[in-house]
Amino acid sequence: MSFQELDQANIVWQQLPIEQHLSFFVMSLDEDNKIVDVLIKMSANQKVFLHRHTAPNYMLVLSGEHRLYAADGTLKDVRPAGRYTASPADVEPHREGGGDTDVLVLFSIRSGGGSCYEVLDDDHNVVASLGWEDFKGLYAAQLESLQ
Repeated sequence: MSFQELDQANIVWQQLPIEQHLSFFVMSLDEDNKIVDVLIKMSANQKVFLHRHTAPNYMLVLSGEHRLYAADGTLKDVRPAGRYTASPADVEPHREGGGDTDVLVLFSIRSGGGSCYEVLDDDHNVVASLGWEDFKGLYAAQLESLQ
């Protein structure tokens, strides 16, 4: 069986002001269950900001190689295309990134209406957070930019 690359022609990638190596596209928001489905693209051979998941995340690597790094930069895991992973809330602080090519991952975040991620500095202090309301705002801005 061959795998065809996902056609990204109709995806208008968005950026977070704090990260140049991560782009996202909110696919949907489930208001009743407080679930965010979002495509995340991370640059090849780069690591994104140090963070911790504060909500369960279910991830499917669609293309490329998803790499996870410990807070100290040590490679912890390599997830090839097709790998599905469930991560609980309060996982250890870590960084993520692409392998030798950009990586595309579908994240399904079970926010519960609250916090989804904490962004940390190198001393593990929380410097920003991203939650359900933030994703609602990002989604609204994304829809507006498509009109």
